[in-house]
Amino acid sequence: MFPERLRALRRGQKMTLAELATALNAQPDADITTRKNTAAQIGNWERNLRTPSYLEVRKLAEYFNVTTDYLSGRADQEEYDLGRIFLSGKPLTFNAEQLSSEDRYELFQLMNGYLHGRQQRAIPSASGQEELDLHFDD
Repeated sequence: MFPERLRALRRGQKMTLAELATALNAQPDADITTRKNTAAQIGNWERNLRTPSYLEVRKLAEYFNVTTDYLSGRADQEEYDLGRIFLSGKPLTFNAEQLSSEDRYELFQLMNGYLHGRQQRAIPSASGQEELDLHFDD
């Protein structure tokens, strides 16, 4: 389970093995481990030829913002807190375009306003379609 999840997370970020190794080595707590991560090492993990230490799994989990239980297959990642993701320092992209700090903040505010304003939205009619009142005065 671990090799498949690691590969899926890495490919989901469209990262090469070398890019992931570089990113892991740049993490603030990278000095906890005595050796630097390499592309070959991560490739061995993904092919299930080697097993990473707990510290390495923890670094991966922190980097991908998942739990160690998810990486090991003990739990499914069913929920992501978008607020935490938007406010984290991790690079975010949308449709292959990197979001700036300002973009992230604006999108966070937009989603936050949408969720807080949903109480004021109309209830769906009997036909199952929601009425939309844009508050235009004639």
